[in-house]
Amino acid sequence: MARFTFRLPDIGEGISEAEIVAWHVKLGDRVEEDQSVADMMTDKATVEMESPVSGTIVELAGEVGDQVPIGSALMVIETDAVEESVSPATEEAVLEAENPGVEEAQSPSPPVGEGRGEGAVPQAEAPVATPHPDPIPQGEREQEKKVLASPAVRARAQDLGVDLSQVKPAEGDRVRHSDLDAFLRYGSGQGYTPARSPRADEAVRVIGMRRRIAENMAASKRAIPHFTYVEEIDVTALEDTRAQLNAGRGNRPKLTMLPLLIVAICKTLPDFPMLNARYDDEAGVVNRSGAVHMGMATQTPAGLMVPVIRNAESRNVWQLATEIGRLAEAARAGSIASTDMGGGTITLTSLGPLGGIATTPVINRPEVAIIGPNRIVERPVFRSDGRGGETIARAKLMNLSISCDHRVVDGYDAASYVQALKRLLETPVMLFAD
Repeated sequence: MARFTFRLPDIGEGISEAEIVAWHVKLGDRVEEDQSVADMMTDKATVEMESPVSGTIVELAGEVGDQVPIGSALMVIETDAVEESVSPATEEAVLEAENPGVEEAQSPSPPVGEGRGEGAVPQAEAPVATPHPDPIPQGEREQEKKVLASPAVRARAQDLGVDLSQVKPAEGDRVRHSDLDAFLRYGSGQGYTPARSPRADEAVRVIGMRRRIAENMAASKRAIPHFTYVEEIDVTALEDTRAQLNAGRGNRPKLTMLPLLIVAICKTLPDFPMLNARYDDEAGVVNRSGAVHMGMATQTPAGLMVPVIRNAESRNVWQLATEIGRLAEAARAGSIASTDMGGGTITLTSLGPLGGIATTPVINRPEVAIIGPNRIVERPVFRSDGRGGETIARAKLMNLSISCDHRVVDGYDAASYVQALKRLLETPVMLFAD
């Protein structure tokens, strides 16, 4: 028998460590080559780790919530190969062969066994601890491993008490959130209601995405003097335009309000450059961006993520709709690329039909503004009858919120910008004029 140390590879430019957010194995488990063993979270994305060799897990580095430095031992696997001494250079070569495209870590840890006996994880690396017992019986684990699904889908199915092997994918062999939703609605012919026992009190450790959200939001509110401005917009004509575009969309994606709103935002921002910016408060510099890199606040099973539409100003409504769908699906599936995260210059956040009357969104630091459309409601309004009088008509109205960094943006600027946005949205033909 030989022992192979699987070291955490370089999983992103500038990343020095990653947080363990889920173990898919436990001590004593048999793993196969390319089998998913853990989910690691960086500042930019969650990355699924796969075993580079086959064998038995004999050591794990850390528990869920622990940080593991790049190059440190993630786990030790006892393989079926003949026992031999593995030098750091040989081990790195094996890792490179098993993980093509992964660059060599800048500061590799000492070889396993140095100074403490064969097979031990070095003291400088993350402490090795035994995870909590796996709550899933081994038979069910073996059955579920045959089902292709992201960690987020697996976690959601387990919480709902759904056997993934009973869920039929709509496309390909991979079960997605939409497949799980369809099963919950129609899986048993009359809807699916999993048996549940009464919930007990529990203490939930704040880790992974939830911890990063907590840290980022606290830093934003602590460092930025927020103010929020809200305006009511008549989107009756805009909704009519959207319906007409969807009627002739062909095989293009169905338009929601968001692509049209992004076009309007991009058209009005050039006159208000102080809003499309990032504030480096340490250097005391506001970096105004010529391009609009639109952050899209997206709710996922792991928490709120903000993927970015690069150069949104150069895309039409159909291209924006496609990109919104792609980023949202990847974020919810836990497969978002690091290149799709970070670098935003302004953020759009929407709760869709749950939008409420008005919101006071928190700025996505170091950006200086965030825009939040609220729920569309129908109400009677007074309109001119063209003869000097007024008549009552039905209108679709939407409140739109903007939160700004008062260190960079004055209230007058924010109000002026929203008024310009209002004029464009209430005259949607101007969205498609050069």
